[in-house]
Amino acid sequence: MLRISRDLAIDENDIEISFVRASGPGGQNVNKLSTSAQLRFDTSRITLPEDAAARLARLAGQRMTKNGVIVIQAERFRTQERNKADAIERLVTLLREAMVRPKVRRPTKPTFGSKQRRLEGKKIRSDVKAGRGARRFDD
Repeated sequence: MLRISRDLAIDENDIEISFVRASGPGGQNVNKLSTSAQLRFDTSRITLPEDAAARLARLAGQRMTKNGVIVIQAERFRTQERNKADAIERLVTLLREAMVRPKVRRPTKPTFGSKQRRLEGKKIRSDVKAGRGARRFDD
């Protein structure tokens, strides 16, 4: 079992990993060995709250199919073991981010002092710019 959060854990048997040929580092082994890990995880196997499921779909983006299957391709490393661990870690990170509820923004009004400071700064800037023009002397 992989512990995602206090309320969510996924069974390792629900994660399907296959290995395919990879591009990237590996020299001639790239042409001979299947080191790239392709992880597939069906999100319908876990019960997520409605808001967390929506956040997961938004965070996963194109990595999630229309059927709700998350596909993660890991080919950063030269070995199957490291790519497999990388894919699982990326899945866990994605699920953890989806479980975090964003804080509700409560709009606040600017204080009187901050309004005064802003207007004072605008006045100073206005005076600086007004002083840049050519001065005319009326005789």
